[in-house]
Amino acid sequence: MRQDWIHPEHVAAWAALTNRLAAFDETGEFYEVEDLAEELDEPGVDPPQDTIGLWDGDAMIGFGQLRLGEQLRDGRGRVSIDGGIAPEYRRRGHGSGIMDTLESRAAQKMAERLPKIDFTIDVWGNAPGHGAGAMARSRRYEPARYFQDMSVLPDSFRPRGRPVAAYGDARLVAYSPSLSESVRLLDNEAFADHWGSTPKSVKEWAAMTGSRSFRGAYSQVLLQADGGSVPTTALCYVLAAEWVPGELYISRVGTARSSRGRGYAAWALSKAVQTAFDAGYTKVDLSVDAQSPTGAAGLYRLLGFELVRQGTMYRKIVRAR
Repeated sequence: MRQDWIHPEHVAAWAALTNRLAAFDETGEFYEVEDLAEELDEPGVDPPQDTIGLWDGDAMIGFGQLRLGEQLRDGRGRVSIDGGIAPEYRRRGHGSGIMDTLESRAAQKMAERLPKIDFTIDVWGNAPGHGAGAMARSRRYEPARYFQDMSVLPDSFRPRGRPVAAYGDARLVAYSPSLSESVRLLDNEAFADHWGSTPKSVKEWAAMTGSRSFRGAYSQVLLQADGGSVPTTALCYVLAAEWVPGELYISRVGTARSSRGRGYAAWALSKAVQTAFDAGYTKVDLSVDAQSPTGAAGLYRLLGFELVRQGTMYRKIVRAR
């Protein structure tokens, strides 16, 4: 058994393990090799310090990855840890060993970047009863938030059209790079009151919308002319991605807080989903905070989305030394 950081030449083995775990644990989180290769190049990621691959001979049997947030949240630094162990190697201490290493690295890196600042570590617990949650609790993590994965099929989709509240010059357009900055600013404003959210920097936004998985053609932005002429203001947006061929994933839905309650999100999401189905996609997925302040889960059910699975985000507060 050996441990190493995840090199670019390890990505195929990493993807094979990740997809095997997605099937075994029924998480639905499948990735192409190219998607994971991009994760090694994400802003702020240092693979030798932030990744771990666990090997038995030539087979990767476990992995872990660490991410440090660029912005403070509630006056604290932010860390997230993700990983997994092949089913036949579980309950042998491998997962705990990876967590020991990454938690230690997180403390070291946070002390260098934000000395004397407390920070939180988030760990995803998957479905209720899954071993990841038990391990998190054993390490003094506590349930912090619950999320729901939802899906809709063409036969169960119930689209909503243009709302009465929409002004005559309001129009939906496909996302384009020219709209990037206005949508980024709207995203930061729309999610300012959401749990766990921090403003996205220009670099983070560019990495997300420039990724292989991003699907601008199926993303929608609601624009309204200012004073009846150019320039225009973005009021609402739906961003989409594709990790599993033939399945579209709705990654972000946001509405300006002054424009909530007018049916804009239902209209924009309906257009994104219908465009995907018209193009041959067989399913559209999304994940939603079960306690979203906008009541988003209710909107998704209205459009025909149904609950597929639930998951728990576990969190631990680490005091600065």
